[in-house]
This record gives sequence, structure tokens and C-alpha cells, in this order.
Amino acid sequence: MRNNAATSIGQLAWQKFKKNSLGVVAATFIIFVTLLAIFAYVLAPDNVANANQMHLAIHTKPPGFEVQMLRIPIQNVAKKNSFKKFLFGDAVRFEELPILSYEIQGNNITVIPYQGTKNALVKSYSLSLWQDNKPIIKARKFYLGTDKYGRDLLSRLLIGTRISLSIGFVAVFISLLIGLILGAVAGYYGGKIDALIMWFINISWSIPTLLLVIAITLALGKGFWQVFIAVGLTMWVDIARMVRGQVMSVKKQQYVAAGEALGFADFRIISKHILPNIMAPVIVMAAANFAAAILIESGLSFLGVGAQAPMPSWGGIIKDHYQYIILGKPYLAIIPGLAIMSLVMAFMLIGNALRDALDVKN
Repeated sequence: MRNNAATSIGQLAWQKFKKNSLGVVAATFIIFVTLLAIFAYVLAPDNVANANQMHLAIHTKPPGFEVQMLRIPIQNVAKKNSFKKFLFGDAVRFEELPILSYEIQGNNITVIPYQGTKNALVKSYSLSLWQDNKPIIKARKFYLGTDKYGRDLLSRLLIGTRISLSIGFVAVFISLLIGLILGAVAGYYGGKIDALIMWFINISWSIPTLLLVIAITLALGKGFWQVFIAVGLTMWVDIARMVRGQVMSVKKQQYVAAGEALGFADFRIISKHILPNIMAPVIVMAAANFAAAILIESGLSFLGVGAQAPMPSWGGIIKDHYQYIILGKPYLAIIPGLAIMSLVMAFMLIGNALRDALDVKN
């Protein structure tokens, strides 16, 4: 007698998925990265838009580098509300100056800027720039160091997480939308409709993915959303071919014939009876496409046609610093490379786990 036995396919799949330790670890890691992306500006040490505060005096500093910052208020900067800060980061309200030391003399503050040496020109500022004549001096620690423009690398990586995850979600959504529609129509109706759709699929299949993405990107223009659309429009072919084959197999089942005999509309038969029964391989392919979309976006950003500066992107960070691999500071390119590798591996592992969990033969 089985008291708590799972009765639905979904429950059985969930039980098998939980037994796959690599799949559980991958899912946990993806959830963790997703939370990092959502709260990127809350967690980032540099929470201005795109983490784009430059400090050329402290460029390419190693992880753990610390320095004092004199924060000079910028006048007449519009304040953002909390929701906009959460989504897009704060406005640049302070000019930050790395300093070695400071001294308050009367109504002025005298500082020695950080120039890598102690032979820096002394600068003086009026205390009236600050409220209550109290200058803002804060110690800043750069946990992953600074990039070649003196920006906080950790903050750039955190905000760049949004790009990688967003491109995956949007590209997979577009590819599923197009692939499911064309594949289902071709597989269900067959004949000339199938031949026409397969001709279109084969033409798209014959064009190299990266070349097609670059062509679409150049046609739509360089930018954030253009890359999303371009990648999504090149990833539907695999899904369409797979859905077509699955529909051609499933439409011969008795429950489909029963729906046709009862006079159900074709749309209802496809959407309510056929597609729900072929979603298992579609979900597995969507996970693989998610990983592929991250790699494609990184490649595009590396080539300069992806997310445009100053928007942080993992591929863009590698593009800016790959030459430092032979200049004694390889971590500038290796850290974002490891981020890409780990996220892609996580999606591949969860795809394999879903394949095993949804396989009814096991």
C-alpha cells in the first residue's frame, strides 16, 4: 500500500529531479544568480546607473584594494525615487576623488589626491560645498579590484548579471513563441503548409547563427533590446523542427481523433490537447537555448555589437580587458569569464536533469 505516492506526472518528475544532486545544485545556483540580478543595485558598492563612476587614478587595482574617497556634492541633481533606484540605479550625486590624506584648515579642506605616488599636487576645497561644513570622506574597498577606467569591478559584474539573464529569458520567450506556432502548424496540417514552413526553416537553418545575429543586429541597430530580439529570432529553428516532429507523432493518438470527431476547433486541439503532451522535450530544449543565448550575447558584446557602453556586460568586460591576460592582471578577464562559464554550465546541468526527470521511460 502506497500512502504518499505521487499520482501525477509532474509530481513524479519533481521527485526524480530532487534525486539528481547536480540538477538541484544547478537550480539553486540559478536562483541565487537571479536574486543577485534583481537586487544588483542594492548589493553593488557603486550603485549609480551602470556602476559607471570612473577613478582613473586607481585603474586596474588588485582585488581588496582600499582607498579614501572625498565625495564632493554635485549641485542641482534630480533625486530618483526608491523604485527607480532599485531598477536603474542612483543618479551621480557626488564627484569622488581618491585621496592619500586630508587636512582641514579654516574654511577649506586640503587633500593630496591619490596618483599612485606621493608626489601629487595638493588640492583645496571650500567647506561650504558640504552641509554643515562637514566634508564627506569614506573608505572604499574594491573587493574584486578596479577595471581599466577605475570602476568597481564587482559592481559591474553584479549589474552585468541582469544582461545575461535578461537575454536568456527574452530570447527563449521569442524562440518558444515562434517555434511552437510554426512547428505546431506544420506538424498538424502537413501538406503544402508543412512544405512551405519547412522551406523557411531550412533556409534559416543554413545561415550560421552568429552571422545571422550580427546581420539582424546591424539592421535593427546596436543596443540593448536589439540584441534581445536578434538572438531570439535566431533560436526558434531547433524548437520548430522538434515541435513539428512531436506533433506529427502525437496527432495520430486516439484522443486527438476523438477531439476531431467531437468537432473541436483546430486551435483547441493543438493548444489544449497536443502541446501539453509534448512540452517535456520543449522545456529541456529551452534550458539549452537559455545557455546558448548567454554565450551568443557574450560573443556579440565581445565583438562590439552587443550591449553598448557604459552598460555593463560580461562579454563587454572581457573585451575591455582581454589584453591584460598577458600584462600581469589576468583576473580582469578571467573573473567575468568564470561568471559566464558557471552560469552556462548551470543551465546545461539543469537541462540534463530535466531531461532525465521528464523521461517517462525511466
